[in-house]
Amino acid sequence: MSATLSPPWIEWPQTKRLIEAFVEAKAPMRFVGGSVRDALLNKPVQDVDAATPLKPEAVMALLKKAGIKAVPTGIDHGTVTAVIDAKHFEITTLRKDVTTDGRHAEVAYTDNWEEDAKRRDFTINALYLSPQGELFDYFGGVVDAKAGRVRFIGNASERISEDYLRILRFFRFYAWYGKGEPDAVALAACTALAKHMGGLSGERIQQEMLKLLAAPSSHLTIDFMRESGVLTYIFGFSLRDSGMLARLDALHTVEPVPPYLKLLGFIFSSDMPADMALDKICERMRLSNAMAESLRQAFLHYDQITPDTNEAGQKKLLRRLGPETFRHAILTQWAHGNDLIIASHPYASMLKLAQKWQPPQFPVTGDDLIAIGIKPGKPMGDLLRRLEDKWEESDYKLSKEQLLKLR
Repeated sequence: MSATLSPPWIEWPQTKRLIEAFVEAKAPMRFVGGSVRDALLNKPVQDVDAATPLKPEAVMALLKKAGIKAVPTGIDHGTVTAVIDAKHFEITTLRKDVTTDGRHAEVAYTDNWEEDAKRRDFTINALYLSPQGELFDYFGGVVDAKAGRVRFIGNASERISEDYLRILRFFRFYAWYGKGEPDAVALAACTALAKHMGGLSGERIQQEMLKLLAAPSSHLTIDFMRESGVLTYIFGFSLRDSGMLARLDALHTVEPVPPYLKLLGFIFSSDMPADMALDKICERMRLSNAMAESLRQAFLHYDQITPDTNEAGQKKLLRRLGPETFRHAILTQWAHGNDLIIASHPYASMLKLAQKWQPPQFPVTGDDLIAIGIKPGKPMGDLLRRLEDKWEESDYKLSKEQLLKLR
């Protein structure tokens, strides 16, 4: 025990109910990981995890006896989820590694808290807090967290060799918690072992990369990844620089930039044609159809917008592209250039237009034209387009009756 801690979440009614369940059963339990680390750093906490020497079946029985819903979310790996009102608490049995192969680990249960801490990746993630507020720190995680130092527990190369995804996890945690230069030992180990990342699944890479890119200044971490060669082993291409990504990071203060959209900073800065880089990223990261399509639409339409595009042109694009693609295209074009990122920039007002202007529905349909004797076919299509152009020129004020008279 190194200190005490009284985070707000330990006073949640749901947390108290969970604690009471273990107290009633006279069973040991400690909170662990991110909720403890973030409480120590006065960061907001959403999810609270716990650990116990009890086997998963015993945890299930304990929760049910207390009237708490128990879900065997990862029971094969020792994890049970306690659902209390809207809060979910993952409770995992203490474990120790038996064998590892660089992607998966075979584990055994243990009743030794330090053994459980030893198998965790970073010192800042191996912090435990008792229900009474006693803080347990076996590897100097408190000092590291306060110093902004992301450091592997034990031998960095050995920990990475247990699961090569830890290379990405190192950079992800550095993006959120790191200060100054990355830990030299950890960085050297990541660089030396990056060549083994090819066997990682796209889904696991996607999960870590998107969490990393959600960090406010993700480009600073990407620079270290670029210099160490890690990105080349992930995507199969190199980056010339991280300038566009830095601008996308900065634009987040003007308009929320989804983490996946920041991948455009890789696409436009790659050492291969941008359209090929786009395909490679979508395939390697196994992006969902929705994410991939959103990226492609921003890529295809960003150059249709310039700072000189007038309001009529903006509204026409907003109607035809839809609000999301319109906003993403603006962000892409803005970050693609070297303009100063200031709130008074023309692109900022265009983004506001997308928020406040609801594109109206074109009032004339093919059925309307058939009703006045126009036969279906190419002439009808041409007429519809001409009428829509006139409607846009009128700033969407011409009614259906007025438009039909213009045919």
